[in-house]
Amino acid sequence: MTDPDTPESTPPDEVADSERPAPIPLTSPADGVPPVLTTPQEFADAARRLADGTGPIALDTERASGFRYSGRAYLIQIRRTGSGSMLIDPIEHPEALGPITDVLDGPEWILHAADQDLPCLTELNFRCAALYDTELAGRLAGIPKVNLAAMVEHFLGLGLVKGHGAADWSRRPLPADWLNYAALDVEVLIELRDAVQATLVEAGKDTWAAQEFAAILARPEPAPRQDRWRRVSKIHTIKSTRTLAAVQQLWTTREELARKRDVAPGRILPDSAIVAAAVADPKTLDELYKIPVFGGPRQRRQAGQWMAALDAARALPDSELPSRRPPTTGLPPVNRWEGKEPEAAARYTAVRAGLTALSEEVTVPVENLLLPELVRQLCWEGLDSPTSEAVAARLSAGGARPWQVELTSPVIAEALAQPPSD
Repeated sequence: MTDPDTPESTPPDEVADSERPAPIPLTSPADGVPPVLTTPQEFADAARRLADGTGPIALDTERASGFRYSGRAYLIQIRRTGSGSMLIDPIEHPEALGPITDVLDGPEWILHAADQDLPCLTELNFRCAALYDTELAGRLAGIPKVNLAAMVEHFLGLGLVKGHGAADWSRRPLPADWLNYAALDVEVLIELRDAVQATLVEAGKDTWAAQEFAAILARPEPAPRQDRWRRVSKIHTIKSTRTLAAVQQLWTTREELARKRDVAPGRILPDSAIVAAAVADPKTLDELYKIPVFGGPRQRRQAGQWMAALDAARALPDSELPSRRPPTTGLPPVNRWEGKEPEAAARYTAVRAGLTALSEEVTVPVENLLLPELVRQLCWEGLDSPTSEAVAARLSAGGARPWQVELTSPVIAEALAQPPSD
């Protein structure tokens, strides 16, 4: 925190845009776009180059989540000082990546938004021993915009060319401008890491970041989501449980087709068509074809499967129909606390206000000060003795990092100790 006796300078994020120099365009890698490596021999050569380099290793991946069912990496970008940049195509020979994964097991990895890249890298047996997440570091540093282009401009004064992040990276061959875009994602990631780290050190937040990065690596895989079919768009408009059963059966059929073909589910059948068919409840193919989307040639080829799903929903006994609302094991929404548990609602209001003020003081987003679910759980349950020590113990048991516990425990304890308002 800032020493009250030390004069404050204007934080860099508060400098008016008109006072900032125009960013220098970064349109292509300094050494040109590296070739795409695809063979076992090329992977072995890349591993030797990486082993000869020094310092941390910048990584990024490109996926095709809007086009494919899987979240696999279709391109891996790697850069290390002394090694240069390299583009790895892991599709044809994933079993030959061993030399590269061995070299990368040890040095610090630099990723931007690590949660997006770590799963598909882990799937390819990449092992991360030490992590630096520049996006998360930017949040802790209080940077208002933490996407890669914004942070590169903020810290390095460079204008990063963007534009192909949502492309179909399963396409082969990959277009030249896509490869240029991909190479730029790691071109200055090492320099960005150093610049953000210097800011964190100056603010006394570097240990916070280190604890956050370690927590990402130690985090267990999330449990599979239950009742994923209930996430279909506009499902809230459906009131009939029989119609909900039709949505569930159509979604399940779509999911099986998408998985089998490795195609994004929405490209098999859009959510709007699932809801429309469930509501219309067609009994014949001719009736199905009259529903928008289902009359097209592709859907006609799959019409038998959609009708089978609808028939299955109609055949379900009443006792097996899904409930209108999914079963819940967690806390009720905060906006319902006032009627259910007014004391918990009052605790949450006071704690949230205290954390919001603390967030502004230390320039860290409130959701990064503490996991929101942990805050809600604490406020719902309350504490018999809301001392700083008791709060600290509760937060630690809930997985809060030491820096979070130290910073927030006194604030939460003070909020919980407030007498209820009339």
